[in-house]
Amino acid sequence: MSYVVGVDAGGTGSRALAVDLDGFRLGRGASGGANPNSHPYDVAAARIAEAITLAIRDLDPAECKACVVGMAGSSKLTDPEVAAVFHDTWSTLGLGCEIRVITDQEAAFASMTSEPSGTILVAGTGSIASRIENHRMARVVGGIGWLLGDEGSAYWMGREAVRAVLRLLETHVPDGPLAQAVLIEAIGTVGDDHQLLWQRLITAANAEQPIRLARFAPFVSAAYTSGDPVAVDIVTRTVDVLAGMVADTRSPGEQSPVVLIGSVVGPESPVGVLLRERLGDLPIYFSTEGATGAVWLAAVDVLGPSAPRPSELVRG
Repeated sequence: MSYVVGVDAGGTGSRALAVDLDGFRLGRGASGGANPNSHPYDVAAARIAEAITLAIRDLDPAECKACVVGMAGSSKLTDPEVAAVFHDTWSTLGLGCEIRVITDQEAAFASMTSEPSGTILVAGTGSIASRIENHRMARVVGGIGWLLGDEGSAYWMGREAVRAVLRLLETHVPDGPLAQAVLIEAIGTVGDDHQLLWQRLITAANAEQPIRLARFAPFVSAAYTSGDPVAVDIVTRTVDVLAGMVADTRSPGEQSPVVLIGSVVGPESPVGVLLRERLGDLPIYFSTEGATGAVWLAAVDVLGPSAPRPSELVRG
């Protein structure tokens, strides 16, 4: 039986899906994180191979007609030495095709729509918006990391929360819900000595990896619902930034889909709700995984753009 395979290879986990050419599910597989930016190359390659092996354990590898891997950190494979590690590992699978690697954003976009073009906005720990053209990433806005950017991300929201609390502490002991939550999380007390709190918060924030500031983002969302003006300001500015990133990937009046991914823009988060309102009547989708998109793009490689969408149904 001919079939195709798609893989979503992220920083914390990898998921593979095998479907036949009618879109019926034949197998699933999972393994550990496989982002080559955060895992040794041989480990990342082996974990993807493991997920594929599990997905096709009841199938003939030679009958696989296409395999697409949506990979976080896929740009690493532009290094020939890195690419060789992945190629050598994957060649042991015996698939009847070459494995094609795409970005995780391309896979996530295709997981939610068959449209060839549109925008995908990622707002999780980091932030990036991409223009998709003919199922491929054509232009990028953001995505330059916490040191140089990541505006509108959980990291950025958390940093803005800590900075706001420090500004409040320069004049008085803050008593709003956001300030209280930040102080308790960071130093375990709200105290009365605002100068001491100011010093301890600076010390605590600088004692950890900068990306750890992202843990304060949920406090911003919670305080927003309580009407905390500091949180309202941060949420409003976050929406402004993310809406601007989306706009920078599109032509005025364009009605192509926008796919959102990440905790900051979840359907129930304050930023996610307000961003959807800002984007108006555009078709908006929220993606939680990319394996569905990767396997559909693999089917497109074989059947063309009319390939059926993957189904949760199992071939009887």
